[in-house]
Amino acid sequence: MKIKIFSIMAALLCCAITAMAQEPAQPEVSSGTLETFAQFKSQYIEPRNVTVWLPDGYTPGQECDVLYMHDGQMLFDASTTWNHQEWKVDEVMGQLIAQQAIRRCIVVGIDNTENRLNDYFPTGCYAYVPREKRLDVDLMQFKGDEYLQFIVQELKPFIDKRYQPLTSREHTFVMGSSMGGLISLYALCEYPEVFGGAICMSTHSSMQFFDAKFDSEAWAQGLREYAKDRLPAPNSALLYMDRGDVELDGTYKPTQDKLDAMITGLGWDSDHFMSRVFEGHKHMETFWAERLDVPFMFILKK
Repeated sequence: MKIKIFSIMAALLCCAITAMAQEPAQPEVSSGTLETFAQFKSQYIEPRNVTVWLPDGYTPGQECDVLYMHDGQMLFDASTTWNHQEWKVDEVMGQLIAQQAIRRCIVVGIDNTENRLNDYFPTGCYAYVPREKRLDVDLMQFKGDEYLQFIVQELKPFIDKRYQPLTSREHTFVMGSSMGGLISLYALCEYPEVFGGAICMSTHSSMQFFDAKFDSEAWAQGLREYAKDRLPAPNSALLYMDRGDVELDGTYKPTQDKLDAMITGLGWDSDHFMSRVFEGHKHMETFWAERLDVPFMFILKK
């Protein structure tokens, strides 16, 4: 059991490790251009780098959607990441745009920090967990609400002013994997007037953490109850979820199946909610890159 818990925690912390290392080299892209805003300040959370990917030929004021992505340092260039893997966002997004398969889109990559787990924790689930199951859990350590306040109240206004993209909810999306999947789902629930869709890949729906005081089953149930209560009205937004079936991703089947059943039970149809399972895929950037075109096509379809 200790080995299993350690492997889960290692997977969840992997992106945070690089944030504590030395300052990485600037990423390079094969399409589009990057602009980096070092140590973007916030009144809600600690500063962090923000990297903006612009599609080829984009100039401020042109019609363009915006996608906010977590774990920003892992998105563009494997030569600058701790594990030499990347999401290949520039390659996949750039190719789909060039093929006119999707709408043009700006990607805002938000770096994580050593507080990644707390920043990405869906704080509102706390109220949906039985009191006796959360007595020993310190609510003050969870910063999901503050992290979303940073995005919505500070970062989005900056992006809207600087690049002048389309700003309505129908053109604003949020995306992440693992804990980033949890906070993306949470963002859609907390700010349905801001985000018109969320992409949640390899979502950590099991809520398993390296803490004996943390009853993961109770919290996973709390997550579902929270989402049932707080999701936008059925078919009023776009929601994409997926997982692999190997190693850590394979452990998500029971809780993801229950999430899927709850969402479809609310009346979400296949045009607005998609949940996929990818055979042989692990909890790694390499595999997220392999299937990245699927969620991009889902939320940015013309």
